[in-house]
Amino acid sequence: MNKLIALLIGLMVLAVIASFFLFTIDEKETAVKLRFGEVVQAGYEPGLHVKMPIVNNIVKFDRRIQTLDNAPERVFNTDNEYLMVDYFVKWRIRDVKKFFTSNGGLIAKANANLTGVVKNVLLEEFSIRTLDQAISTQRIELMENLRTQTKSRSEDYGIEIVDVRIKQINLDQSVNESVYNRMRSERLVEAAEHRSTGRKESINIRANTDKRIRIMLADADQKAAVMRGEGDAEATKLFAESYNKNPEFYAFTRSLEAYKNSFQAGSGNVMVLDPKSEFFKYFNNNEAN
Repeated sequence: MNKLIALLIGLMVLAVIASFFLFTIDEKETAVKLRFGEVVQAGYEPGLHVKMPIVNNIVKFDRRIQTLDNAPERVFNTDNEYLMVDYFVKWRIRDVKKFFTSNGGLIAKANANLTGVVKNVLLEEFSIRTLDQAISTQRIELMENLRTQTKSRSEDYGIEIVDVRIKQINLDQSVNESVYNRMRSERLVEAAEHRSTGRKESINIRANTDKRIRIMLADADQKAAVMRGEGDAEATKLFAESYNKNPEFYAFTRSLEAYKNSFQAGSGNVMVLDPKSEFFKYFNNNEAN
């Protein structure tokens, strides 16, 4: 029993001593070994490694892909417009020694340095392009230049750029207001032109319609006059034929119509005539009686 306890105590002591001389690196990590603050070794592979206690200090970093996703950057293009460019960057540590010395071993400092690099590249690329070129005709070229330029400039910080993507391009808020006002003015002018054209077309349509109506009425009046003239001519012809067949009977019937129209009840007409006048010839004619 005493030997077992002594063995356990001995193993514990060895484990404590080993912890001062040994350290481990897993698959997700990389590290640098410092000696009194100076890098003496870097880029450890996963596994168990040796260090000197007190003399050496081990600083570990995440070797996986990191994401830089800041607030949109304000850039100026060739159209004299301020644009808000929203982007993100995928990166990882390529040279851990250079990364430690240039960024002080801080991920936040590395992101800040990388932000400056990306901002400068964005300013350069958008300063030679219009908004239409940036979002359509030269978009592929723009993205390729962003990746290439950012990758080459970030090597000084021990960083490898995996990808750079632009998520969104918007006009600056002040520009948005002016663009909105300009578009509103253009639409108002266009609406006024449409209304003016509509009024002009309306006047033309009404004038043409009134003209056609007048022509149709004139044609109708002309046809009615012709028909009335033809009817009157036909009636006159019939009367003439009737008169020629029996003039005396025609005169008698005409006189009867005159008597009827003159003496009908309720007419209120007053006639003062000589009883022996031509009007009463059939009243005074014994042969007629």
